[in-house]
Amino acid sequence: MIDLSSALHLAASEATLAVGALVLLMVGAFAGDKSTRLVSLLSVLLLIAGSVIAMTGPWGQAFNGAYVADPLAIYGKSVIYLSAAVAIILGDGWMRRTRIAKTEYPILIVLAAVGMGMMASSGDLISMYVGIELHSLALYVLAAFHRDDAKASEAGLKYFVLGALSSGLLLYGASLIYGFAGSMRFDEIAAFAADNPGPGLIFGLVFLICGLAFKVSAAPFHMWTPDVYEGAPTPVVALFATAPKMAAMVLIARALEGGFGEAHAQWSQVLVAISLISFAVGAFGGLAQKDIQRLLAYSSIANIGYALLGLAAGTSAGLQAMLIFMTLYVIDQLGFFAILLSLSRSGRPIRRIQDLAGLKKDRPLTAVALTVLSLSVLGMPPLSGFWAKYYVFGAAANAGLWIVAAIGLVASVVAAFYYLRIIKLMWFDAPADEVPTDKAPVEAKWIGWASAAFAFPLVIVGLTWLEPLTRAAAVGFGNG
Repeated sequence: MIDLSSALHLAASEATLAVGALVLLMVGAFAGDKSTRLVSLLSVLLLIAGSVIAMTGPWGQAFNGAYVADPLAIYGKSVIYLSAAVAIILGDGWMRRTRIAKTEYPILIVLAAVGMGMMASSGDLISMYVGIELHSLALYVLAAFHRDDAKASEAGLKYFVLGALSSGLLLYGASLIYGFAGSMRFDEIAAFAADNPGPGLIFGLVFLICGLAFKVSAAPFHMWTPDVYEGAPTPVVALFATAPKMAAMVLIARALEGGFGEAHAQWSQVLVAISLISFAVGAFGGLAQKDIQRLLAYSSIANIGYALLGLAAGTSAGLQAMLIFMTLYVIDQLGFFAILLSLSRSGRPIRRIQDLAGLKKDRPLTAVALTVLSLSVLGMPPLSGFWAKYYVFGAAANAGLWIVAAIGLVASVVAAFYYLRIIKLMWFDAPADEVPTDKAPVEAKWIGWASAAFAFPLVIVGLTWLEPLTRAAAVGFGNG
């Protein structure tokens, strides 16, 4: 018998966000779009409150094991909710400047955050699927939020169609796992798999991994990523690149290590293959890009490959490395997109890489920040991106995957070219025209500068608290 009171107490962060989103939906319905700023502000406060509730709440299991509140889930939700709040802040100003501001934007992000929180706390196949679909449906709408833009509509449609395909793969894998294991719960599946590691169960696991790989845009399930990144509104892409990826990586860790820990030798091979393909697609695919957001799409594909490498290690150190990598990656990406949102000429957003030429002339501080973030993402020591890769490659090498780690290092060198090209354009090339950049929006400018400051030098201090937090989350995995 489910004790509903204690179950809701454990799931208080999701319950708070869900109820808050419904209240804000009513505010938007009655007050109209003139209340957009108020709804955005309340949504940010709601997400911060959800993060605090998750961090201060109890550990345990609810709904017959379908919901798990353990250190891994709590850490993941903290990053997810806070990065979603930053995406709302970035989007509010951008939507008003482009005259498409509507109350639905922050509310959809809050509803997506509910689904992402469920993903991080999934204890069985049903809650996993509910979390994935709840956040995906909101993201499909957000991708096509700019209805008058043909590219945005195309992005939303492609994301929806390919998302439906990935959901089919996921459900097929889940049905096979349930059919052979006789249970939906990850802990019971793990107990069955330890004694009966049959081919049918492994076959279902492969389909499950394929469906989850789509959600993090890992190659070869990355087909939607470049087009959606290019067509969707920039603040929406900032969300896509951060919170959903953190949620999906935590879910992959929970499904594989929690449900198939004894079958590590089988699923690690699949993750290694996906990582290698992601390295190649991300590194070489980005070389030919002219649009900044498409370039960041290929960069995200490569970086997800690095994060998956940490999980492929199958150790507590590998899980910790993945959490550190994803946290630092989220901060870098939010900074990158904030700077993109702060750049425009004559009201036209800067989208082509070539448009960054000569940026040092009228926006020297922004050029410095973008340089720091570019060097960080490519992994230049001692910036935050270097430490992210240091932990991931170290965990992989210690688990015997040193050859794969070496290939990842080579892929990083190839990918360095397109970031160095951005730096070269900003500092050494003359601008194509003499039109100065517009005055930067305050919120985008300061978020970009803050992220760059964290990339270096604040990361040195940040690692002193990030490392013990991620270690506690990795060691406490499954202790809900």
